[in-house]
Amino acid sequence: MPGPPRVRVGRVYDARTAEDGTRVLVDRLWPRGLTKSRADLDEWCKQIAPSAALRTWYGHDPDRFAEFRRRYRTELDDPGRAEALQHLRELAQQRTLTLLTAARNPETSEAAVLADLLTAEPGTD
Repeated sequence: MPGPPRVRVGRVYDARTAEDGTRVLVDRLWPRGLTKSRADLDEWCKQIAPSAALRTWYGHDPDRFAEFRRRYRTELDDPGRAEALQHLRELAQQRTLTLLTAARNPETSEAAVLADLLTAEPGTD
Protein backbone atom coordinates (compact mmCIF):
# COMPACT_ATOMS: atom_id res chain seq x y z
CA MET A 1 0.00 0.00 0.00
CA PRO A 2 1.48 3.38 -0.95
CA GLY A 3 2.43 5.86 1.76
CA PRO A 4 0.89 9.29 2.19
CA PRO A 5 1.29 11.61 -0.78
CA ARG A 6 4.29 13.92 -0.74
CA VAL A 7 3.13 17.44 -1.54
CA ARG A 8 5.40 20.47 -1.52
CA VAL A 9 4.64 24.17 -1.86
CA GLY A 10 6.88 26.61 -3.69
CA ARG A 11 7.17 29.77 -5.72
CA VAL A 12 6.74 29.52 -9.46
CA TYR A 13 9.72 31.86 -9.88
CA ASP A 14 12.08 29.30 -8.30
CA ALA A 15 14.03 26.92 -10.52
CA ARG A 16 13.03 23.26 -10.64
CA THR A 17 14.83 21.00 -8.17
CA ALA A 18 15.31 17.25 -8.17
CA GLU A 19 12.78 16.97 -5.31
CA ASP A 20 9.96 18.78 -7.14
CA GLY A 21 8.40 15.88 -8.99
CA THR A 22 5.36 17.16 -10.88
CA ARG A 23 5.20 20.98 -10.86
CA VAL A 24 1.69 22.49 -11.01
CA LEU A 25 0.85 26.20 -10.94
CA VAL A 26 -2.36 26.72 -8.91
CA ASP A 27 -2.84 30.48 -9.44
CA ARG A 28 -5.68 31.80 -11.61
CA LEU A 29 -3.50 34.48 -13.23
CA TRP A 30 -0.21 33.93 -15.03
CA PRO A 31 2.70 35.29 -12.93
CA ARG A 32 4.05 38.67 -13.92
CA GLY A 33 7.32 38.77 -15.81
CA LEU A 34 7.61 35.00 -16.15
CA THR A 35 7.85 33.27 -19.51
CA LYS A 36 6.24 29.87 -19.91
CA SER A 37 9.59 28.26 -20.66
CA ARG A 38 11.23 29.76 -17.56
CA ALA A 39 8.34 28.61 -15.37
CA ASP A 40 9.21 24.98 -16.19
CA LEU A 41 5.73 23.67 -15.32
CA ASP A 42 4.13 20.33 -15.93
CA GLU A 43 0.63 21.82 -15.62
CA TRP A 44 -1.29 25.01 -14.95
CA CYS A 45 -4.39 24.12 -12.94
CA LYS A 46 -6.04 27.55 -12.81
CA GLN A 47 -9.55 26.12 -12.26
CA ILE A 48 -8.53 25.18 -8.67
CA ALA A 49 -7.66 28.77 -7.77
CA PRO A 50 -9.77 30.80 -5.34
CA SER A 51 -12.44 33.06 -6.80
CA ALA A 52 -11.44 36.57 -7.79
CA ALA A 53 -13.64 37.95 -5.00
CA LEU A 54 -11.97 35.79 -2.34
CA ARG A 55 -8.49 36.52 -3.64
CA THR A 56 -9.19 40.27 -3.61
CA TRP A 57 -10.68 40.14 -0.10
CA TYR A 58 -7.70 38.16 1.23
CA GLY A 59 -4.98 40.29 -0.36
CA HIS A 60 -2.37 37.92 1.18
CA ASP A 61 -2.89 39.54 4.57
CA PRO A 62 -1.49 37.01 7.09
CA ASP A 63 -4.05 38.13 9.66
CA ARG A 64 -6.81 36.95 7.31
CA PHE A 65 -5.26 33.58 6.44
CA ALA A 66 -7.38 31.47 8.81
CA GLU A 67 -10.60 32.94 7.41
CA PHE A 68 -9.23 32.71 3.86
CA ARG A 69 -8.51 28.99 4.44
CA ARG A 70 -12.07 28.42 5.69
CA ARG A 71 -13.68 30.28 2.78
CA TYR A 72 -11.41 28.69 0.18
CA ARG A 73 -12.14 25.19 1.47
CA THR A 74 -15.85 25.98 1.03
CA GLU A 75 -15.16 27.07 -2.56
CA LEU A 76 -13.42 23.76 -3.21
CA ASP A 77 -16.84 22.06 -2.93
CA ASP A 78 -17.75 23.65 -6.28
CA PRO A 79 -17.93 20.79 -8.85
CA GLY A 80 -15.25 22.24 -11.14
CA ARG A 81 -12.83 22.85 -8.28
CA ALA A 82 -13.65 19.48 -6.70
CA GLU A 83 -12.77 17.77 -9.97
CA ALA A 84 -9.49 19.69 -10.17
CA LEU A 85 -8.72 18.76 -6.54
CA GLN A 86 -9.28 15.09 -7.36
CA HIS A 87 -6.89 15.45 -10.30
CA LEU A 88 -4.24 16.87 -7.96
CA ARG A 89 -4.85 13.96 -5.56
CA GLU A 90 -4.20 11.53 -8.38
CA LEU A 91 -0.99 13.32 -9.35
CA ALA A 92 0.19 13.26 -5.72
CA GLN A 93 -0.37 9.50 -5.54
CA GLN A 94 1.94 8.96 -8.52
CA ARG A 95 4.96 10.98 -7.38
CA THR A 96 5.93 14.09 -5.44
CA LEU A 97 3.70 17.03 -6.32
CA THR A 98 4.90 20.61 -6.01
CA LEU A 99 2.12 23.21 -5.93
CA LEU A 100 3.39 26.53 -7.22
CA THR A 101 2.18 30.07 -6.66
CA ALA A 102 3.46 33.55 -7.45
CA ALA A 103 2.66 34.69 -3.90
CA ARG A 104 5.62 36.09 -1.97
CA ASN A 105 4.82 33.81 0.95
CA PRO A 106 3.63 30.43 -0.35
CA GLU A 107 2.94 29.21 3.21
CA THR A 108 -0.05 31.59 3.39
CA SER A 109 -1.39 30.97 -0.10
CA GLU A 110 -3.96 28.72 -1.73
CA ALA A 111 -1.10 26.30 -2.48
CA ALA A 112 -0.61 25.74 1.28
CA VAL A 113 -4.33 25.13 1.79
CA LEU A 114 -4.32 22.61 -1.06
CA ALA A 115 -1.19 20.88 0.24
CA ASP A 116 -2.85 20.45 3.65
CA LEU A 117 -5.94 18.93 2.03
CA LEU A 118 -3.93 16.61 -0.19
CA THR A 119 -1.86 15.26 2.68
CA ALA A 120 -4.65 14.98 5.27
CA GLU A 121 -5.81 11.56 6.38
CA PRO A 122 -9.03 10.57 4.58
CA GLY A 123 -12.07 11.81 6.47
CA THR A 124 -10.15 14.49 8.40
CA ASP A 125 -10.57 17.36 5.96
